[in-house]
Amino acid sequence: MRRREVVCQQWVELVTAYLDGSMPRGLRRAVDRHLAACAGCRAYLDQIRATIALTGRITEGEVPAEVIDALEAAFADYRGTAGSSE
Repeated sequence: MRRREVVCQQWVELVTAYLDGSMPRGLRRAVDRHLAACAGCRAYLDQIRATIALTGRITEGEVPAEVIDALEAAFADYRGTAGSSE
């Protein structure tokens, strides 16, 4: 049986499944091997965990209106360009 390898770009795409436990066991082992060898991806995992911990404590009233407006505009722009071929 061939051992599955994970590269950094794949890890970024898989981090949510890793954290929520929905990743298949074999892939989880491959990710764990990658994390053991890649300090950059371990740092990314730590950043995502910190982001989740911090955003879980922010209430709507704590976010300035201009930040909400900027985020809404960014998401609207993304939705508008996500299907383009540029």
